[in-house]
Amino acid sequence: MTPGPPTQVVIGLDVGTTGVKAAAFGLGSSWRSVATREYPLLQPARGQEVQDPATILTASGEALAECVATAGSAEVLAVSVSAGMHGLMALDGELHPITQLITWADGRARDEARSLRRSGRAAELHALTGVPVHPMTPLTKLMWFARHNPQTWASARWWVGLKDYLLLWLTGTLVTELSSASGTGLLDMSTRTWSTAAIELCGVDADRLPRNLGSGAVSPGIAGLSLGTSGAVRMAVDGPQVDAGWTLFCYALTDSAWVVGGAISNGGVVLRWTGQSLAPDVQRTVGHERADAALLKLAASVPAGSDGLVMLPYLLAERAPLWDPDLPGAYLGLRLEHPRAHLIRAAVEGVCLQMRIILDRLDDVESVSSVWVTGGVFRSALWRDVMAAMLARPIHVVGAAEGTALGAAALGLFARDRAPTPTDAVTELSEAGAPPPETVEPDRQLMDTYDQLRASVPELIGALDGVAGLFARASGPEAGGAITVTLDPSGRPSTGA
Repeated sequence: MTPGPPTQVVIGLDVGTTGVKAAAFGLGSSWRSVATREYPLLQPARGQEVQDPATILTASGEALAECVATAGSAEVLAVSVSAGMHGLMALDGELHPITQLITWADGRARDEARSLRRSGRAAELHALTGVPVHPMTPLTKLMWFARHNPQTWASARWWVGLKDYLLLWLTGTLVTELSSASGTGLLDMSTRTWSTAAIELCGVDADRLPRNLGSGAVSPGIAGLSLGTSGAVRMAVDGPQVDAGWTLFCYALTDSAWVVGGAISNGGVVLRWTGQSLAPDVQRTVGHERADAALLKLAASVPAGSDGLVMLPYLLAERAPLWDPDLPGAYLGLRLEHPRAHLIRAAVEGVCLQMRIILDRLDDVESVSSVWVTGGVFRSALWRDVMAAMLARPIHVVGAAEGTALGAAALGLFARDRAPTPTDAVTELSEAGAPPPETVEPDRQLMDTYDQLRASVPELIGALDGVAGLFARASGPEAGGAITVTLDPSGRPSTGA
């Protein structure tokens, strides 16, 4: 039975790397509506991954307008925004962009991150800010601009992130908020203010940063896993903390709730790369829209473990848990008996393996009792089965409107004092007649296979690191040994030389 129109809605606007989703949730009703738009990730130069701010705003406006239109006469209680973290852009004194959005995937600040690690400052900054030192962070990006682009550095009145710019567009006011600020590498976790040590290191004045407003899986023990172009595993904790191994980030959700986790750069983009590089004939035959399903059908035709073939899927500069942007991707154990179906399956297994490594680190912080997963890849039975077996526990697959958009909408409901906690807000929106998440139990035989694979990975990565060093020396100081992948305007990846 189709639910009737709601009288009140909350909208979550989720602005990601290659697209935006606006999801409206009816209060006291199972009604919901989702509108999406896509846009490209651009590569103006090798190692640079940027986006056009105007294109993002246009896509966001269209998705939001469509979502509001479907709500009819319902009162919109709140529009709550979630946006890709770690982006950086410069604005002039009139609040107009003078740079493109430098995204999380941009690797131009490799040398700055490397110098901080070598100097010993990286661990100090991680403990202070909760953010691992990596080219993704606004901290290292600001260092790069100060050193390599003095004209922009001098012209910029403001340095802002993607969510800051979206809030400016929506409200006319330039501010940041705690969760965005906590991902910059510039915020002191203990004081919730811009860190004097961090901003002095990159040379930016505090008055060139936005004013801080202050103060699904939002309960301790419940991990949220999202997998799209990139991926992440996160878990809510009661206060800021950094894991003993210095492998996880710690960002604010609210003033009293923080999120510990890790993000990978190489998620669904890896499967798209296999299609372009290994099976272009499949894309020509079935079309790009159905190519992923055709690739996964090939992958499902070979046994789990890919007959000994392993892919370390570091096509883009990888983040968690190694935070080593110079580590290149590789197929290991390749033999004559491995046709392309094996290479495709090994890619899927390699991505899932990276998520398991992060989950293991989360387990060290606090025991993970359940995992809720979201992302278009989980429409595939192969992705679901491999992920459940690789994580060695059941996964709960939530629907298209859930995930990040649901989390954003829940925080909007919480901010309007319509729910006592973010967890209660998620419950109210999730239990309004929506279908329950699908639970996927791990297959025992697959689990045994992937346990053996997981045990071998530390040695494989160690060996790969040595090989990468040899390639870097042979190729010269600028090469770095890494493979660069970008998305063309249609959303498909292409490799850089």
